[in-house]
Amino acid sequence: MTKALTGVRILDFTHVQSGPTCTQLLAWFGADVIKVERPGVGDITRGQLQDIPNVDSLYFTMLNHNKRSITLDTKNPKGKEVLTELIKKCDVLVENFGPGVLDRMGFPWEKIQQINPKMIVASIKGFGPGPYEDCKVYENVAQCTGGAASTTGFRDGLPLVTGAQIGDSGTGLHLALGIVTALYQRTHSGKGQRVTAAMQDGVLNLARVKLRDQQRLAHGPLKEYSQYGEGIPFGDAVPRAGNDSGGGQPGRIVKCKGWETDPNAYLYFITQAPVWEKICDVIGEPGWKTHPDYAKPPARLSRLNEIFARIEQWTMTKTKFEAMEILNKDDIPCGPILSMKEIIEDQSLRATGTLVEVDHPTRGKYISVGNPIKLSDSPSEVERSPLLGEHTDEVLRQVLGFSDHQVAEIHKSGALDPPQKQAAE
Repeated sequence: MTKALTGVRILDFTHVQSGPTCTQLLAWFGADVIKVERPGVGDITRGQLQDIPNVDSLYFTMLNHNKRSITLDTKNPKGKEVLTELIKKCDVLVENFGPGVLDRMGFPWEKIQQINPKMIVASIKGFGPGPYEDCKVYENVAQCTGGAASTTGFRDGLPLVTGAQIGDSGTGLHLALGIVTALYQRTHSGKGQRVTAAMQDGVLNLARVKLRDQQRLAHGPLKEYSQYGEGIPFGDAVPRAGNDSGGGQPGRIVKCKGWETDPNAYLYFITQAPVWEKICDVIGEPGWKTHPDYAKPPARLSRLNEIFARIEQWTMTKTKFEAMEILNKDDIPCGPILSMKEIIEDQSLRATGTLVEVDHPTRGKYISVGNPIKLSDSPSEVERSPLLGEHTDEVLRQVLGFSDHQVAEIHKSGALDPPQKQAAE
């Protein structure tokens, strides 16, 4: 069975998380991703957060499945020749360098276009054009500048970043969509183009409901926010809303049986209006179905603290899974707070390929995420990440068609090896 992106070749100049997320997704769909790394060093995440000495970290292995690795010194004249040939043979070049790095390497967009007019050059930057475009950006910086942190957390507390990597991985996913869109357009135009995704833009896209609420504020208070029911006035910016639901239906996290010792014995519970009567029956408050203080959503807004306290009395008598089973029978929306331990042990996630076991030659077996996007005619297989420079000679011979003599010359030039330090005289 042919994979969706079979025949597409990616020249991968990415590192750390945002870029590798993008290129790994393309590799899962069948693209031939050639990861270009610095000789002797490679992607910096190979050595970051190592849990086993002298072995590629999980940080690296879980972001670089299904890729080939070559080492190349792009400052070396022979290295530049090899890179030129790779540009001729590849469809897409992906990079997440700082601003101007590709230009300083001697390969600005104009030159790449001359070498290969069909080449798509895809880039992740921290910011788009503007006052901050030269600033360095990391995950938490992107969450803060994209508006997510200011709206995350509780009203009387500090802004918070989320554990989901919406800045790095989120932008990588945005860029992957841009790349496949550009590839599709190329089938009609025959031309390559530049694709860019700024981390600030990606975070803002994922936080769009808060941009929605900022504009709603001009027309009155945000009634679905808990502070409205508590009589606390709104300021001129969207506040932090704790665990309130963002969809207009009141929702909160409530304790379940065992919360005293289990930090994840909690359930997210939404008091959705269409199932309000069923909620009343489940929690043992049938009188609330007709009582004027509780029967209609507007009346309930000033009583949410009381309502969720009563709901919590009920959930504290059940485990989060027992509560979910009972509530789902009545279509009451809820969800248990799942720990990473519970997720990694979930056999259903392994059955669907959302979690996969990967065998690495030096690390051994480990669990990783698989492709979150499932195609019926293009199943994804997760292959281990490459060792540093593992496929250098293979790519030189098979992709570029170099002879043994040419490969030997390139090796001799030092273009594939760490730069030699000059001995002190």
